[in-house]
Amino acid sequence: MGRAIRVLVIDDSALVRKLLSELLNTAADIEVVGTAQDPYVARERIKALEPDVLTLDVEMPRMDGLTFLRNLMRLRPMPVVMVSSLTERGADVTLQALELGAVDFVCKPALDVSGHLKDYAAELIEKIRVASRVRIRANSVLPVAGAAPPRPRPQAPALRHYRTTDRIIVIGASTGGTEAIREILMRLPPDVPGIAIVQHIPPGFSAAFAERMNRQTGLVVKEAAEGDRMMPGHVYIAPGDRHLQLARDGARYVCRINDKAPVNRHRPSVDVLFESVAHTAGTNACAALLTGMGADGAAGLKQLHDLGVYTVAQDEASSVVWGMPGEAVKRGAASAVLPLHAIGDALLKASRARASAERSH
Repeated sequence: MGRAIRVLVIDDSALVRKLLSELLNTAADIEVVGTAQDPYVARERIKALEPDVLTLDVEMPRMDGLTFLRNLMRLRPMPVVMVSSLTERGADVTLQALELGAVDFVCKPALDVSGHLKDYAAELIEKIRVASRVRIRANSVLPVAGAAPPRPRPQAPALRHYRTTDRIIVIGASTGGTEAIREILMRLPPDVPGIAIVQHIPPGFSAAFAERMNRQTGLVVKEAAEGDRMMPGHVYIAPGDRHLQLARDGARYVCRINDKAPVNRHRPSVDVLFESVAHTAGTNACAALLTGMGADGAAGLKQLHDLGVYTVAQDEASSVVWGMPGEAVKRGAASAVLPLHAIGDALLKASRARASAERSH
């Protein structure tokens, strides 16, 4: 085995520092080389200890986690996993941290629920391992070099309630996905077909993510709810810890939400969404599988591809983690393998081309 992954734990709580250190040190390939109670101490320990990965508390005294992260990504870019509180503010700050270049996040451990610590430790260790393999670049949150600037973001038009969408776009993502999704949505016009998204995200964070996308794009973005009708210019994000499926209701596509067992260890699962779309919409859909660890979505994308649906996998160079899209490529599930900045236009063109071809018949 090679050198252990060196981790510096930054948190203002001595109890949390101790617990995170103990959990991480149970992994043979991870070594907590130090801890810091605030960013000023952390700055000196990063220089002295040269860690591979940081865990960073979202909210700290003296200097908040976002200010520290912004400076770190400018001066000494390195992989960071945020440790977030399960609050509305914690969710919003965490999403800002991902925008600034943090690789991923975990929620604060529940100190009084020892029965959940085993699962928590497994999640934390897996995310540290993934983070250690991510290449972090200075100003990593800037648009990809050579990419076209995002489209202007006009307010999405008001749509009549009876209007529906014959075309739909479905997207799945995990690690690195919140920023990848933002990049795609920023480039889409207000009359884009309705979009359904599964992003692996905990309860409480999906609503904050949807609200953030609603503010930052020219689309109407919401957390999907049971019975929501898919409409052009609207984006429906699966709620944390609930599966999202699409069903047909007369001439309309509607969202179905359920809490059935996790699939591929995930709820929401990308495969659950994609497989429902294969049955419900067939070639009326276009699909993309973005950055993320594991294989969730690869089987569903293959199913769509085999029906003749236009499918895209994000390429390795622009992915934070080329797990899910890489597995899809391996299975022959992708009509195209594209850099992130090209995916939105490709989905839009494919959707419009199919609509145009059907009108000409």
